[in-house]
Amino acid sequence: MKPMTQDARDQEHVSPEQPNSAQTSADQPDNTAQSDNADQSEVVGNEDLATAFLRETEVVEETVENGKKIRRRGIYLLPNLFTTSALFAGFFAVVAGINGDFTSAAVAIFIAMVLDGLDGRVARMTNTQSEFGAEYDSLADMISFGMAPALVAFTWILQDIGKTGWVVAFLYVACAALRLARFNVQIGSVDKKWFIGLPSPSAAALVAASVWTFHSFDADAFGFKLLMLVVVAAAGVLMVSNIRYYSFKDLDFKKPVPFVVLLAIVLAFVMISVEPSVMLLLLFGAYVASGPVLAVMRKAKTSS
Repeated sequence: MKPMTQDARDQEHVSPEQPNSAQTSADQPDNTAQSDNADQSEVVGNEDLATAFLRETEVVEETVENGKKIRRRGIYLLPNLFTTSALFAGFFAVVAGINGDFTSAAVAIFIAMVLDGLDGRVARMTNTQSEFGAEYDSLADMISFGMAPALVAFTWILQDIGKTGWVVAFLYVACAALRLARFNVQIGSVDKKWFIGLPSPSAAALVAASVWTFHSFDADAFGFKLLMLVVVAAAGVLMVSNIRYYSFKDLDFKKPVPFVVLLAIVLAFVMISVEPSVMLLLLFGAYVASGPVLAVMRKAKTSS
């Protein structure tokens, strides 16, 4: 039996449970790395939370560009600013009507009309049309041209008629909603030259101009109450009718026109500025009446 060497005896006395210095020094950097990784994962976790929030609240819609279907993230700011402004004007009209300031309420509805006409044109001019913008515009129209005119008319004079007043106001609101829903599903399937049914902005303009005019003249007799009842109900029914109204969409503003056309526009602005409420009432009253009148004329021409 060979005697054990000194190195063998030294190795035999080393406890297997005690790690050697090389193993300890090798484990120390690993622990530090694990701590750093934990801190990094916590930061990444916070970033992922914010990113997840943005992703879940982001608007994503499918569109076709250059013949290819793509998924687009985000919304276009410029046209939606006009839509938001129109929505604000409609909400302001409701608040002003509740506070008894019916002149400001009527003016706010007309401002909403102008802004509503601009958002679509701006979107087409800047090529920023989107499904989100179309749906947002429809919801804003429901407030500005559906709820606002009905509530303004009701708070001014229809509430004096009792149950009939709020029933007619609700009829107008319901017809405005049905009109907008039908318009959305008929886009692209009807002649752009004509609207099927009275457009909701024109119906709102008729109601707002009536409130503005009659309120300015302190017309609160029972006859005016019945007149407003008929105006609101007729505007609502015409919105869901099949009567065609000229849309003015085939007018080309880029082509030259005779000088007399510009002169007529200037005179129209002058006349409106003299008595805005009366002139706007006559203007939109004539447009609302044009639909049934043309329908009767077409039917008479066909019968003959």
